[in-house]
Amino acid sequence: MTEPGQTELNIAYLCDFDPGDRHSYSGGNTRIFETLQTHVGRVTPLPISWGLAEPLRKAVLAAPETLSIRARWRMHLALARVIAPQIKAALRKDRFDVLFCAYSFHSLSRLNLPYPMVTAYSSDATPTIYKQSEVGQSFGSHFKPSRLIDPMIEAAEARVFRQVDLALWPSDWLRDATIGRYGLSPQKALTVPWGANVPDPGPAEGPPIGPHLPLNILLVGRDWAAKGGWLTAETVSQLRRDGIDAHLTVIGCRPPNEVMADWVHVYPHLDKSKPQDMQIFQDCFRHAHFLVMPSMESYGFAFCEASAYGLPSLCLKAGGVPVWDRENGYALPIGSKASDFASLIENHLSEPDRYRALRLSARAIYEDRLNWPAWGRRVQTLLRDRVNVLNAPSRAEPRRTS
Repeated sequence: MTEPGQTELNIAYLCDFDPGDRHSYSGGNTRIFETLQTHVGRVTPLPISWGLAEPLRKAVLAAPETLSIRARWRMHLALARVIAPQIKAALRKDRFDVLFCAYSFHSLSRLNLPYPMVTAYSSDATPTIYKQSEVGQSFGSHFKPSRLIDPMIEAAEARVFRQVDLALWPSDWLRDATIGRYGLSPQKALTVPWGANVPDPGPAEGPPIGPHLPLNILLVGRDWAAKGGWLTAETVSQLRRDGIDAHLTVIGCRPPNEVMADWVHVYPHLDKSKPQDMQIFQDCFRHAHFLVMPSMESYGFAFCEASAYGLPSLCLKAGGVPVWDRENGYALPIGSKASDFASLIENHLSEPDRYRALRLSARAIYEDRLNWPAWGRRVQTLLRDRVNVLNAPSRAEPRRTS
């Protein structure tokens, strides 16, 4: 939201997927775009066409996801000299203050700006940092010859990230990694956490908890194995062996048959745009005692959503997960077993006051930093400061970026 007396920033928005597609990048692309519109300025999406190579883009998108997810950005990078002129031509149609790119660093590759403007970038990972991290290593490589082009990819990343004015990372993990790997300035590489991909549910009391009361564990995600489903199910089984009436609710995927039991409740697909599905989603979060998701990922919107509901999260200390010990949950060391998760939960069952304090703290973390309005206000300040410097009368010759 523009302050009184301030001119509205004119922002060009760049991503390799349409921000109107709420499924791309787990909804983050849409959230970033809409938050810029609400809190920062007038936002115009730039075209995603590859120009003369557009038939190739469509062919890649039509391929199975396991192939297209990597081929898409690698081919975009290889064809950058063909694609970049489309973006430059779109920028010429207006006079933008800011070029904001989300997720697709390759969209900035080989781009020559037609006039001076502030450039900003945001993503939860970079290809090289992700691949070299414990998160990327846990999934392995599907295409061994890709190692031959890894140095070229990293060189392209370094070139792009060193040229943008602001690299706005959602986690300290990624900020520190980009400073170390690409030599980015700490004044350029900043941590601005992303928010929850749900409307603010407001504060809530939460369900009663105790060693002799039913215990509800929640897991959210489209990929059972990637979200740590096996470890979560084993954790619930361990709790039940310890005499606790524990139940598991799964949203977004269907667990394997060997996991199914009368204490497992499954909602394989909920469309939050439908009121009935959204009500089920909200009820699951409001009635849960813990989100247990020992996944290997670079961020994780589900943890932000859990904090919005005052729901403590238990996860692995991997990547930039937005979970801080004793604040909105616990991030256990990689390699932790089901017994470690179960023990931590049982400790809170016998101390209900400690659990309630953790719920209040989780909600406070959401209100302070894990919401999109907070991201928007911070980004507006950062972008406006940079635009003011760029437009200062004392600036020398207009810059050009390549």
